[in-house]
Amino acid sequence: MEYVPLNNGIEMPKLGFGVYQIPQEETKDAVLNAIDVGYRSIDTAQSYFNEKEVGQAIAECNVAREELFITTKVWIENYGYDKCKASVLESLEKLGLDYIDLVLLHQPFADYYGAYRALEDLYEEGLIKAIGVSNFYPDRLTDMCLFGRKVIPAINQVETNPFNAQYEAQENMKKHGVQIAAWAPFGEGMQGMFTNETLVNIGKKYDKTAAQVILRWLMQRDVVVLCKSTHKERMAENFDVFDFTLSDEDMDEIKTLDKSSSMFFDHADPEMVEWFDEMVEVRKNQQRADKEQKKW
Repeated sequence: MEYVPLNNGIEMPKLGFGVYQIPQEETKDAVLNAIDVGYRSIDTAQSYFNEKEVGQAIAECNVAREELFITTKVWIENYGYDKCKASVLESLEKLGLDYIDLVLLHQPFADYYGAYRALEDLYEEGLIKAIGVSNFYPDRLTDMCLFGRKVIPAINQVETNPFNAQYEAQENMKKHGVQIAAWAPFGEGMQGMFTNETLVNIGKKYDKTAAQVILRWLMQRDVVVLCKSTHKERMAENFDVFDFTLSDEDMDEIKTLDKSSSMFFDHADPEMVEWFDEMVEVRKNQQRADKEQKKW
């Protein structure tokens, strides 16, 4: 495994396993399989509704807690100081942990300043080993780094893949001492990413798939990368990226694929902000339904 040092000295694995969109009933086995393959970084979130199942896998695996790096994220409806602090304590309980390695604010909306102050206090109490943000564009990240905070974010997790490479955003993060982390490194296979001629041809040189080339490209850029699969053989394939190095020419060729635009959504679009507002209500309703189901 390769590691990157965060701005507080903690080392984080460059390659991690994400559980976004993995159903609750499949999460525990998926995480156990990932840990068995060799993953030591597991990324979940309050809004994924599978923190408890991640915690069950951690409890059942045969890997020492200190060898694991666990990340979760605070959802928008839990922003504000008091709600954020309470929600992280609830996440700790669901995960069954004494501390969480990394906690991020999931989206750059609502009272994220109040929420971040709560993370800072939990960090000082030792319940969180590192804190950061997710989906913060360069202007909002710079604002967060310069004004009204005690602790510089350790991580900014953003969509990063060959078609949205985030080169300028990464430079801005470096300027402020923030580590970039990638979600959707494969763009969920959209726009023919797995069959892209450039990626496929580079892969042939090393007897690797396009997906493996993407992961290697990200890690060589010092990007922390999170990938997901519910199939153990695919988890192993994604993990098999430590035995080759892309050349400078390969890296330059992949750079030409960058379209500098999201494959999913634009956080600066007012309509998208309204959509996130709707998603807060959808998730509230889902939580209510889950609680009612548990009563029965």
